[in-house]
Amino acid sequence: MQRKAALRLSAASAAMALAAAAGVVLSMPEASAATGAATGYATQNGGTTGGAGGRTVRATTGTAIHAALCGRASSSTPITIEVEGTINHGNTAKVSGSSCNTAAGVIELKQISNVTIVGVGGGAVFDQLGIHIRESSNIIIQNVTIKNVKKSGSPTSNGGDAIGMESGVRNVWVDHANLEASGGESEGYDGLFDMKDDTKYVTLSYSVLRNSGRGGLIGSSESDVSNGFVTFHHNLYQNIDSRTPLLRGGTAHIYNNHYVSLNESGINSRAGARAKVDNNYFEDSKDVLGTFYTDAAGYWQVSGNVFDNVTWSSPGTDNNPAGPNPQSNTTVGIPYAYTLDAAACVPDVVSRTAGADKGLQVSNGSCSVQSPTSSPTTPPTSATPTPSPSPTSGPSQPSGTNLSIGAGSDGSSKATGTSYGNVRDGDMSTYWSPAASTGAISIKWGSATSVSRINIREAAGATGAIGAWRVVNGDTGAVLTSGSGAGAISFPRTSLSKVTFEITGSTGTPKVAEFETYAQ
Repeated sequence: MQRKAALRLSAASAAMALAAAAGVVLSMPEASAATGAATGYATQNGGTTGGAGGRTVRATTGTAIHAALCGRASSSTPITIEVEGTINHGNTAKVSGSSCNTAAGVIELKQISNVTIVGVGGGAVFDQLGIHIRESSNIIIQNVTIKNVKKSGSPTSNGGDAIGMESGVRNVWVDHANLEASGGESEGYDGLFDMKDDTKYVTLSYSVLRNSGRGGLIGSSESDVSNGFVTFHHNLYQNIDSRTPLLRGGTAHIYNNHYVSLNESGINSRAGARAKVDNNYFEDSKDVLGTFYTDAAGYWQVSGNVFDNVTWSSPGTDNNPAGPNPQSNTTVGIPYAYTLDAAACVPDVVSRTAGADKGLQVSNGSCSVQSPTSSPTTPPTSATPTPSPSPTSGPSQPSGTNLSIGAGSDGSSKATGTSYGNVRDGDMSTYWSPAASTGAISIKWGSATSVSRINIREAAGATGAIGAWRVVNGDTGAVLTSGSGAGAISFPRTSLSKVTFEITGSTGTPKVAEFETYAQ
């Protein structure tokens, strides 16, 4: 045991020595340099907080970024990496360690979690060098410029993607970034913002995507439909040929973006994808919404958009434009709170907020601009949340109407003599108990209902039996919060038709007498 500890200490010391030589300064733990809090789908599944609560490190080379990752105690130890200067092939080498899995010529965020990369000072520019996120979770990338990443020619990086995500990625927030190319595939470039192979709970906000053949995709092929729950808001797409984005399956929420000079097509929903497209401003563009280049239909719900000098092609076998008078052909429920700017003011708001080195300004939701008012300070959460020692809420009991009374219920296998309905009958003498030491019980309604608090009340004689748990949105599978012990639990107000309390650990036999639900 002592030898293993010594080896770990030696590896960490070596990584820190390399970091110092490569242009990174390690500081004592302090508040995260990232500003504001995640929005959109990145707030779901437990939330996205990056390196909040961990050490803050300053890096001026790509090698230093890798060294900071490799110098952590583990692959999930929270860290914020402040980046200043130009990151390129000449200063980005592979660094080895037990807490990282890096590669030369790319910023490699592989098999890690709880990381923030934020541009500071005079700015951070990743020149011809992409960021690759693979098998990772709880990542924030903020206030950076990534430009001219190529998949052919020289030098190449990250398959030609400015930011690429693949293989079980969860909870990524990219904010106030510039993602730029200098041409299309024939010039060696690929996508600016790509997600594939089971990537979920991602938000791209207040960013500029420009001068590229391809804006980005969700799903690499018509069969890669395991991705989704992605939000795009307050971004500028400028001089893009197509894919703003391309959606293959999954769900996307696209609001308050400014689209200028989409040359061939824009939002391409196909292979069963569903897009909610609200209050965007489309300008001087062609075929900004529809299903294109395939007969595998996708769907959209539209409201409040402005189409300014937009042209539409004629429908065909592989071409189904939504215009010239776009109408909704599906409905999409959104589980988080958001405020829409009027579409008419979107060009002005986006011009003042989107992109790196803009002071991280954001919209106030009423067509005005303000500085962010908060920083992410809650503990980081990965795709499979680690139970915390206490519920997210305080000990106070919920007030108001118990929405469970008169609702429906179901769950996993129940013990003999118990009933799902016992948890919603207002009677503490009846209860539901799982057939094993773990299980799930749900409250459900016939239509979407807003819920922000629940109260789990254990039956007499079973108090304290419930150990670890998580609360799940039964509509989307997103984890709303997690913890341990019964009682009052709060989470961000969510509109859903089913909420599930999943017991993942217990002492003895858990017995839920009442599963109360409340709007406040």
